[in-house]
Amino acid sequence: MSVNLEINRDVAIASWVKRSFYATSILFNVCLIAQILTVGVAYFIDPGWWNIHVWLVRGYSGLSLILLAGLSIAPFSKPIRSLVASLPVLLGLQFCTIHLKTPLHLEVLHPLIGFTLFYISSNLVHRVSREVFNSDTVTKS
Repeated sequence: MSVNLEINRDVAIASWVKRSFYATSILFNVCLIAQILTVGVAYFIDPGWWNIHVWLVRGYSGLSLILLAGLSIAPFSKPIRSLVASLPVLLGLQFCTIHLKTPLHLEVLHPLIGFTLFYISSNLVHRVSREVFNSDTVTKS
């Protein structure tokens, strides 16, 4: 009897952690959308929005590390682990391409890396959603 209670409690905790991970991945994705929109507004309408664009990346980049830490708490599939591991790497490349001045003009890669980051983040949200909600239906039956 107590073994079943412990198993149910462990499943409930794992489910809560996975749902929190899912919510964090959504928040990260929404922040990326906001950042893309602010750079568009800064470029086409009002350059004052550039400060918001910079502020956003400083604010949400820590979420990638929270997601990375979440991998050690909850068991996720290898594709999800790979997607999460790529987020801090891509954010680091974003930082390097905009701040390091080289004769190769690597800053032209900044928007491409940004859209790759958005694609990976969106893919992460969808994969985590499928894993979290499909595993919940399996454990309930």
